[in-house]
This record gives sequence, C-alpha cells and structure tokens, in this order.
Amino acid sequence: MRATITGTTLAVTAALLLGAAPAYAHDEVWVDDSTMDSGKETHNHHAQHGEEEGHLPATNENVDLIGNLDLFGDEEQPGRIADVSAYGNYAYLTAFWEPECDRGGVYIADISDPASPEFVSLVPSHRGTFSGEGSQVIHLETKYFSGEVLAFQNEICPGETKGIGGITLVDVTDPTKPKKLVEGFGDFTVNGKAQTMSNETHSVRMWTDGDKAYAVLVDDEEDTDVDILDITDPSKPKLISETSLDADTAQAPGVVHGDAVFLHDMVVEEIDGVQTMLASYWDGGYAKLNVDDPANPVFIADTDFEANDPVRAEFGETISPEGNAHQAEFTKDNEYFIATDEDFDPYRVTATMEDGTEFTAVQGSDVPQIDADTSLAGGTRYLGLACDAASVPPADDTASVAVIERGVCDFVVKVQNAEAAGYAGVIVFNRTGVDGCDSLVSMLVDAGIPAVFVSRTDGFRILTGGVPADYTCDASGAGTLIPAAVGASGQDVDISAIFDGWGYVHLFDANTMQDVDQYYVPESQNPAYASGFGDLSVHEVATDPDENLAYISYYAAGFRVVSYGPDGMEEVGHFIDEGGNNFWGVEVHEHPNGQEYVLASDRDSGLYIFQYNAP
Repeated sequence: MRATITGTTLAVTAALLLGAAPAYAHDEVWVDDSTMDSGKETHNHHAQHGEEEGHLPATNENVDLIGNLDLFGDEEQPGRIADVSAYGNYAYLTAFWEPECDRGGVYIADISDPASPEFVSLVPSHRGTFSGEGSQVIHLETKYFSGEVLAFQNEICPGETKGIGGITLVDVTDPTKPKKLVEGFGDFTVNGKAQTMSNETHSVRMWTDGDKAYAVLVDDEEDTDVDILDITDPSKPKLISETSLDADTAQAPGVVHGDAVFLHDMVVEEIDGVQTMLASYWDGGYAKLNVDDPANPVFIADTDFEANDPVRAEFGETISPEGNAHQAEFTKDNEYFIATDEDFDPYRVTATMEDGTEFTAVQGSDVPQIDADTSLAGGTRYLGLACDAASVPPADDTASVAVIERGVCDFVVKVQNAEAAGYAGVIVFNRTGVDGCDSLVSMLVDAGIPAVFVSRTDGFRILTGGVPADYTCDASGAGTLIPAAVGASGQDVDISAIFDGWGYVHLFDANTMQDVDQYYVPESQNPAYASGFGDLSVHEVATDPDENLAYISYYAAGFRVVSYGPDGMEEVGHFIDEGGNNFWGVEVHEHPNGQEYVLASDRDSGLYIFQYNAP
C-alpha cells in the first residue's frame, strides 16, 4: 500500500485487502494500494484470550508443545507480536504497533534450551516506527562483513510524524549484543521526487549469491514496489532496482473481488541454477521472477485465480474469489508452492444504487460492521468535507445516509460529525490526488455508525446519477469537482452483506502454476463462526525441508500441519492452547542440537516452539 503518513494518517489505497478491503488509513495521508498492502492489518484481538465464546476450543492432535515464552506476563499487550524468524540458538520476534505504538523493533529470545526459551533483549526501532512482516537472519561471508545479519522492516505508527521507512540491518553475530549497521535504508524517492526519509516498507527478504548478498523490499509507497538492495556491505546498502509487476500479474476484470495489485511478500530460492523469487502479489496472484541479475529482474510466470472461488463452490456458493495473495513458500523439492490467501472479513459487502448500479464499498475499521444482521439503506445527502460540525446539515426522513468527500480532516472527524447530525451511516468517496480517484482505502475510523469508502466515480454516481462526459481525475490533484451543493440529495443506496468465508490455503504446481488443491479450517467456512471466535483467517505458511509437510499459522484457528502431494492437501495435526491463540508467523528451524522445530508467534504473548509428532 502506498503509504505516506501525516497527522493521524495511515492510508492504504486501491486494495480490497481485508475481506473486500485494502489496508488502512486514518487520513489525511495516503497509501496507494493500487499496488500494496503495507501490512497495516487490523485484527480483532479483543476476541482472543477472553471469554469461552471468544476463541475456538483448545485442541491438540499430533503436535508436541516443546516450550513457549510469554513476553508480557500479567502486563497484557494484545497484538504486540508480529512475525518470527530464527538462527542458531536464537529466535527473533517483531514488535507491531498494537496496542500502543511508540516504537517497535525485534525481541530476541534464547532458545538454546527449546523447552525453556528466555528473553534476551529488544532491538528497538526508530521512534514512531513499528515492524511487522518478514524479519530474517542470514549468515554473510563477503569482502565487507563476516557474521550474522538481522533485517527487519519499518512502517510508521498511526498518527506519527517522526517515524521512518526502509529496513534496518543489525549485526547479531552476538545476539546478546546486537549492533545496528544501518537504519531506515530503502527507496528515497516517491514518483521520482527525492525525500529525506525512505519509503515505508512492509516486508523484507535476504539471500546470498556467491560472495554477494541482496535484500528485496516491499515498497509501500510506489507502484514500482519490488525494490532490490545490494547488501554485500550491510553498513552501506545500495538500491539497485525497482520493479512493478502490475501488468504482468493483473487478472481479467472482475475475476477477483478487488483491484489491488501489489507486492505483499516474497522468498528467493535457487532452482535449477536460477535465483528464483516467488512474489505474493495480492490481487495479481503469485509470480516467479528470475533474479540472477538482481539489477534486472525478469518475469517468468504467474498464477491466475479461478473465476469462481473453489472453496465456496464446495458449499454451493458461486462467488468471485477474494484473491488476496498474502505469502507463499516453495516445497522441499520445488515441485509445488503453498500459498496463503488471507481474508479477515467473512462477509462480502454488496452495494447497489436505486438505478441498479452496483458499486464496491470498503468497510471502515472500528465502526459497526455490515453483516448478516446489519445493513445500511436509505436516502443520501451530500455533506461536503464534513470537517466543521456546524456546517453539516442534519439527517431527516428523506436522507439517513451521509455522503462525504475525502480530504482536509480525519475520517474520524467526518464520520463522528455525521453521527452527531443524526445519520445512520456514512459513505466517504475518494478525493483527487496521488492515492485518489478510483483507488480504495479502508478507513481507520472510530464511530457508532457504519462507514464505508467508495471510489470517486461512484461518489459522482450516487450524488448526480452518473459521471460527466468530461470527467477527469489524476494524481496531480487536478480533476472534476462535484457539481452537487452541500445538502443536496443523491440516489438511495442499499448496502448489505453475504457470508463468503475467511482466508484459506492453496497448493500450486510450481511448473504449470496451476491450483492443485485448497485447504481450509472447517469453522472458517461456517457462518456460525463468523463472529465471536476471533479471526479465523490463514496468515503464513512454512514448508518442511525434508518431508511433504507444511506448517500454517491460522490466527485464532491455531497452528495447523498439512501433508501435500499430487492428490492435494490433508490436515494431519493441529494445536490451539487453553484460552485460545492468535498466531501470526511460522518458521521451520534446524536447531544446533540437531532437532527440527517449528516456531510460531502468538500476537498476544510471544513464542511457541512445536514439533510435529507423526502418528
């Protein structure tokens, strides 16, 4: 997601990221999600570790819990932990922006005794900055450096102005005494314009090729979002290429529920002598690139989502797939890759104007959600920018839904002003400008009424019945102004929702790029579990280096183990702790003691260390 943050903003555009939705924005910032997810994901942490109805029941089959580390004890910090990685006798857990964000970084844990992991230290990020996806440690042996290097990404806390972007590289040759080598390095231009701070980065992955070392970043702020650095000298990295896969990966119009074609995550493996990047490109699918010459990546092939969601088809529903290519890994022999298709919203919003025109509406964050029990329907009224409460005309019997233009003030101000004026719900349509026009954002907003975001053209259609023949809108800020006056009535709208399930897992043939099979947790496709049981979406996958096994972090649906082969995938193990879990990251780790473990990060507590116990 393209992100630029000012004031209380955390924008994320053009995505149908969480459910139908992209990422998140308070405003007045931007995140051009025509290519990204920026990972500012929102999770229902209040549903975890609480009442019995707040999570799935504890369960365990064929999984041994070797040890775990609760970093917070009685000082609960729900949502604080993000991803996990490991090297040698140490595990590394990134610190997210929830529940409060001042600075994140990476927690280091000593796992020399896997049954009793211990906290070692926190590598703090810059002030106003947090970390999420993709921490990693690798060994470098180059002309400039010998030892272990930790990489983690930097994104800016909601509402912060002093945070930084890019990545941070840390010398962890001695993890008890980590030393920052460089902080906040990345792409220092947005659309060709120089800036003092590098672009926010959603994920990072490193690899070596002979005596050279590289890192690939998810650039949150540009369409050319595959940024590759030469980190052979990790204290002096160099940006060597920027690539967009929008055109290469774009699906046919209407195939997926969304139009957010952006890089979210990636891995690099040497396959048949070729350094091959596997890029998870959200609504574009999963793509392979030849990065033998990292300064000139070459597109190889990509997947296409099916016209009808194959999982929902098993339940008799014909609906387009969510298409949220989140993260993927090659299998042990590179014959397949296993990929997670993330979806935080089990409901699909359907929206129609009185003239029959259908439109896409992305739900805001902390507002009543449109679901099976809640809809938003009625007459509409234009409130302009709605930044000044005194200028907002009140709701009445002819207009119960406010239509507001994005810009100038925060979404919270706009929606709460409409709520105070008696409106039952709000539609915010996009502005002109860099992330404006037909880009979509998922609003960070707190109010007591439903609030959705729509494109600028749909804002015109709702208010005026159509788009003028001479309509223009572009990134410069130029564009056609709304001809309606504040207080004018627009078309009636009907916004409701249908159940379409949570996110699930794909098995792809790595040569043909065909979808072989899908795996899902049964409860995740049952509307009875749509609320009250936490987020039942998949997040990440790690494949076993020796066996046809994959390990999956499934948020509130727990840690899952699946076997795979030409006939598809089958669950062979699972684990949910007493009181529930909220897993984010998962990593297979070859421990110095000769054992293989699987590490998982619980968002609300810390580290879990597992072994699969085959029956």
